[in-house]
Amino acid sequence: MTATEKVIIKGITEDGDKFRPSDWAERLCGAVASYGPGRRIIFHPNVKLASLEGTKCVVIDAQLEDDDVMLFEFLLEFAKDNRLQVERMDKLPES
Repeated sequence: MTATEKVIIKGITEDGDKFRPSDWAERLCGAVASYGPGRRIIFHPNVKLASLEGTKCVVIDAQLEDDDVMLFEFLLEFAKDNRLQVERMDKLPES
């Protein structure tokens, strides 16, 4: 694993359909967030929202697999259960 390796969960099913609901990525990132002072949401530093080639995605730093294997597996199980495309890459494509 490289220091910049990413695991990308794409909002596209294995059949090529757009995944619904449209706010799935925000919900998934919110599910792994915590709450700080004043009930402000603190997103996990290794789990980010992104739009790649016009598709909503959740980008996971692959380091999470070593740092918090249960969280990493939770995210990948979500993708598997919903038949979402998952891709590993060394770095994100330029937007």
